[in-house]
Amino acid sequence: MAGSGGSGTGGTASLTGGSSARGGSSGGAGGSGGLVPASGGTAGASGGTAAALSGGAAGTRTGGSTSTTPGSGGTSAGGAGGTAPATADASQDSGRGDAGVRDGRAEGGGSGGTGGGSDGPTGTGGSGDGPTGTGGSGDGGVDPNKKIKVWLAGDSTMMDCTGSCPCGWGSQFQPLLSSNATVVNSAVGGRSIQTWLYDPNVTTTMGSNGECVVDPKTYSSRWQTMLDTTSGMKAGDYLFIEFGINDGDSTCNRHVGTALFQSYLGTMAEAAKKLGTQPVFLTSTSYIDCSGSTATTNRGFVSETKAAGKANDVPVIDLTALSAAFYTSLGFCPNSGDYTSTTSAVGKFFCDDHTHFEAAGAAQIAKVVAKAVKDQGIGLAAYLR
Repeated sequence: MAGSGGSGTGGTASLTGGSSARGGSSGGAGGSGGLVPASGGTAGASGGTAAALSGGAAGTRTGGSTSTTPGSGGTSAGGAGGTAPATADASQDSGRGDAGVRDGRAEGGGSGGTGGGSDGPTGTGGSGDGPTGTGGSGDGGVDPNKKIKVWLAGDSTMMDCTGSCPCGWGSQFQPLLSSNATVVNSAVGGRSIQTWLYDPNVTTTMGSNGECVVDPKTYSSRWQTMLDTTSGMKAGDYLFIEFGINDGDSTCNRHVGTALFQSYLGTMAEAAKKLGTQPVFLTSTSYIDCSGSTATTNRGFVSETKAAGKANDVPVIDLTALSAAFYTSLGFCPNSGDYTSTTSAVGKFFCDDHTHFEAAGAAQIAKVVAKAVKDQGIGLAAYLR
C-alpha cells in the first residue's frame, strides 16, 4: 500500500518591528514514508516542506509524483500566508501617543497542503515556528470567486462620508475590490472601541477601576448585527478593526485604558474567528504634523494594537506609520501640514482640522490600506482590483 504524504503545517511568523522574517522553515515529515505499491507505482512523497509566501499557493508536495487528483496523489493546498504588521473625529484627538515605526515585511509560513495517497494511513507533519515565533494568521489559497463581505469597525477616520467632510477611508475602499467583495462600513464618528461596542450603555461615570461604567453591558446593535449567525459575519469574510483616536480621552464615556483596549480587540477577534471571519487590526491614521520635512507618527494605542495582534494571532496594519510616510512622500512637509480644503498647495486632502479627510484624501488612504493588504500577504489581496 502506498503511504500518504503527510500534512505538513508550516509555521507562521509576524514582525512587530525590524527586518523581514520568513515563516516556519518546513512542515514535519509526512507519513511513515510511502512504500512502493505492488504495481510499481511511485512512493508517496513526504509531508509539507515549503512554506507559502505572502498568501501564495505553494502548499506542500503531495503523494504521487505526477497525479493531481485527490485520492490518487492529492493536490497541493495553498498555504496560509503569514502576515506582519507593516507598517477623528472633530474635537476628539487624544494626543500624540506612541510614535510607532514602519515594520518590516514578513513572509509567513503557511499551512502546507495534505498529500492525498490512495491508501495507507496519513502521517501528520509537525509544525514549525518562524524565527520570531508564531505570528498573525494569513489566508493563502483564497478563492476570489467566492462572494464575501469586508466588515469595518472604527471611528470617523474610517466611516462613510458626512457631507463633503469628513470622509473616512472606508467610504472609498469598495472601488479597490472586485465585485465579489462587498464592504459593510459600520465605523461611527466619535467612538472609542468601548463606545462602539456598547453604546448607548457606556456612562459618564468613572468606576473605581479607572474605567467607564457600562450599564447595562449590552452590545450595540452594530456589533450584534455582525454577530448574527444568519445575516452577519460568515466564513471567508474579513473584519477590519481600527480604534485608538478617541480611546485616550481622559474622561468618560470615551476613555479606555490600555489593558481594556487590548482585551476588547481580543474579544472582537475571537468572535470573528468563531464565525470563520478573518480579523485584521489597524492602528489609527496619523494627523498631519511635521518635523522638518518628515510627517510625524502621532497616535496612541499603537503598541497596544500590535501587542493584541500578536496575542490573538491577528495581522496588524500599522496605518499610523504608513499614513505618515505617505504624507511625507506627497511633500506635505515642512509646511506644518496645512493641506486642507481652504488651501491650494496640494489640493483637497484634509478637512480644516488636519485630522479628518475629504473624499480625495480618504481615497488615497484607502489605497495605502489596500497596498498593505497586498504587501503583508493578507488573503483579501486576492480580491483587490
